[in-house]
Amino acid sequence: MMNSIAAIGASLGASRHRVAQSGLALSVLLAHPLSWAVNDLPGGPAVNQLDLPPAITKIAAEQQWLHNFMLVVCTVIFLAVFGVMFWSIFMHRKSKGAKSANFHESTTVEIIWTIVPFFIVIAMALPATKVVVAMKDTTNADLTIKATGMQWKWGYDYIKGEGEGIAFLSTLDPTHRVMSDTGKPAGDNYLLKVDNPLVVPVDQKVRIITTANDVIHAWMVPAFGVKQDAIPGFVRDTWFRAEKTGDFYGQCAELCGKEHAYMPIHVKVLSQADYAVWVAGKKKEMAAKADDPAKVWALNDLVARGAQVYATNCVVCHQASGKGMGPIKAVDGAAVVLDADKTKQIAVLLNGQNNGAMPAWKQLSDTELAAVITYTKNNWSNQTGQIVQPSDIVAARQ
Repeated sequence: MMNSIAAIGASLGASRHRVAQSGLALSVLLAHPLSWAVNDLPGGPAVNQLDLPPAITKIAAEQQWLHNFMLVVCTVIFLAVFGVMFWSIFMHRKSKGAKSANFHESTTVEIIWTIVPFFIVIAMALPATKVVVAMKDTTNADLTIKATGMQWKWGYDYIKGEGEGIAFLSTLDPTHRVMSDTGKPAGDNYLLKVDNPLVVPVDQKVRIITTANDVIHAWMVPAFGVKQDAIPGFVRDTWFRAEKTGDFYGQCAELCGKEHAYMPIHVKVLSQADYAVWVAGKKKEMAAKADDPAKVWALNDLVARGAQVYATNCVVCHQASGKGMGPIKAVDGAAVVLDADKTKQIAVLLNGQNNGAMPAWKQLSDTELAAVITYTKNNWSNQTGQIVQPSDIVAARQ
């Protein structure tokens, strides 16, 4: 029941004023009035949005009906109670000579104010229970996907159904982080664009299994009527069946740390034919990236590969220049990077440090980890000449 209420409440809170999420000072916002010149984002927030977003699933449509029904019931009760109260005050005022009745423990009144609320509660509980039960029915799914929340991105693993075996990370597009840092937001999808959206087929039941590897996150897409917490050490699930193709947006709905505003969700719903093409292409892409961990790389090749990995995953927190940013330590000149003992930096990337401020990157392949470590050891002022091979990562994982 709480998830249903949370999903509705979170949807109502999806106001178009996402610019505030960038943490810009009020003076900066006032200095850039054009940053507010935005339009409705199909599948996402609308300008001055007051109502729930257009429903793309039957669950979302039922939630909207339930929301409106409850609003009507509460409004009728409010008008009835306060209407009778103010009418009584006006019609039985002392100046009119009204005399108050003198009675005690009226059985009729007791019965009325017990039975009437009882039937009101039943009338509200039945449809609410129906919606909550439907929200929790994750059986007979056509596609099962695990969504893992991490600071501050989502990891998706296609567990069952067409596309089984596909896995990737979904991170805020680096250009949007730059917009936030410079105070120059642009585009209707500001802070909602990701590098790898979650792709699903239309008119198929998709089960989403949520978990997290650091703190509590929440996977929320208002247009689907879905909000499910992702809790470390626990597994929760929810589902949706999109009835239209298109792009739909959401965000992490739990306060998960200082980068909370930079953890968007983008779901791309394709036709069945287009989805099959995407699956085939994604598997070919994964096969091409499935490097042999026993391969011995040359330094220049690893550095080139590491530059790509760094640009895709690391610049969200660390700058492209390798310098620090706020509480985030610099990579350029860092002691652990310059240390001749390469196992120290390998341990940092595999396990994280500082209570998750530097997250673990176990989800990257052995070659990707070896490449990005070699890149940091041989870029900027860190000209160490040191090289880390994929076999070193394999040994450290054991």
